[in-house]
Amino acid sequence: MGFKTIRRDFPVLERKLNGKNIVYFDNACMSLKPAKVIEKLREYYEEYTGCAGRSVHRFSERVTQEMEETRDFVRGFLEAKSSKEIVFTKNTTEAINLVAYSLDLKKGDLVLTTDREHNSNLIPWILMEEKRGIKHEVVTENKNGEFDLLGFEEKLRREREGVKLVAFPWVSNLDGYELPVKKIVKIARDYNSLVLIDAAQRAGHGEINLRKTRADFLAFSGHKALGPTGTGVLYVREENYEKMTSFIVGGETIEESFYDKFVFLEEPYKFEAGLQNYAGIIALKEALKYLKKIGLENIENHEKKLVSFLEKEVENIMGLESLTKIDKTKRAGIFSFNMEAIPANDLATILDMENIMLRSGKFCVNSWFNAYKKKDAVRASFHVYNTKEEIKKLVEMLRKIERDFGESR
Repeated sequence: MGFKTIRRDFPVLERKLNGKNIVYFDNACMSLKPAKVIEKLREYYEEYTGCAGRSVHRFSERVTQEMEETRDFVRGFLEAKSSKEIVFTKNTTEAINLVAYSLDLKKGDLVLTTDREHNSNLIPWILMEEKRGIKHEVVTENKNGEFDLLGFEEKLRREREGVKLVAFPWVSNLDGYELPVKKIVKIARDYNSLVLIDAAQRAGHGEINLRKTRADFLAFSGHKALGPTGTGVLYVREENYEKMTSFIVGGETIEESFYDKFVFLEEPYKFEAGLQNYAGIIALKEALKYLKKIGLENIENHEKKLVSFLEKEVENIMGLESLTKIDKTKRAGIFSFNMEAIPANDLATILDMENIMLRSGKFCVNSWFNAYKKKDAVRASFHVYNTKEEIKKLVEMLRKIERDFGESR
């Protein structure tokens, strides 16, 4: 299957706006959806709308079956040991919050994060400082802008048993930097620390093998992996359930209740409170099947080639500066940049007028921009359906903008 042929699987790319094709480069925020995912959503609503696990009628039994098939497929997608380790959530944000509020963290326990965290893996730990008195520290980047492995290990050595959790992104949505995941996990485990990986920018873009990575927790969102919105996954290494308590309870979490006591369902169901996004979760399986069919390694290589191509094409554009100096061999399909001649939001607006859709702003990594005194930037992020021809359209527009606005500097 060629990557140009793949584009036919995404109905939205058949649209034209103002007579022009769409160039969609905002995949780090939201991926497009293949027809098979949309068809699966429609199938649920047209053929067997019902609740899972509550009723004995055929609709309910079909939903339950589809849900558990999805759970087992996610287990295989992540190379997890058991489907019991897969908890369905709305997104990565909810998954990380579930860990933050459920994990048995006490006053004085230390949580380490990086200095390039999405707000979803920063704010929960700041709140845990306020609510429970835990400590939260940030591992800052080294002189090359990369994760400081030496500084990280020194913090663990200094704290010894005090570091209860290390939480970090597999891929930074700031600039696509791929952190040295295996090295971080190994060091953390050497000091008996739990590990939480934010895989929002990895899932659907490259292989995740938890048998090799050996994380304790891993979170990702379906909507960034060609799946529906309102779907996410939290992987919990099975032995870690005993360290967690539910923080959202009620429907679908309880086996039995009385006026003065109750009995939880077993894991993972005790962490899936309330009526679920059944249609979305069932369709998530179709998204992951689609990705597996193409091949995660093929997708990763394709995206890296696109980034490399874009970087080469913009080398001679005056006033254009990449947000990162990290070598492209250590980065995924994300390229963030600034243009001296025009503010980021204005640049993104002009590009949108030509149907070229990118993200502008601080990408929910406000803390990094503020700490390093960086101005808002523009981000191009790729997926399986993007092409070099689209990049050429972007570069052509950037050159025109530089000509038009650069003269006024």
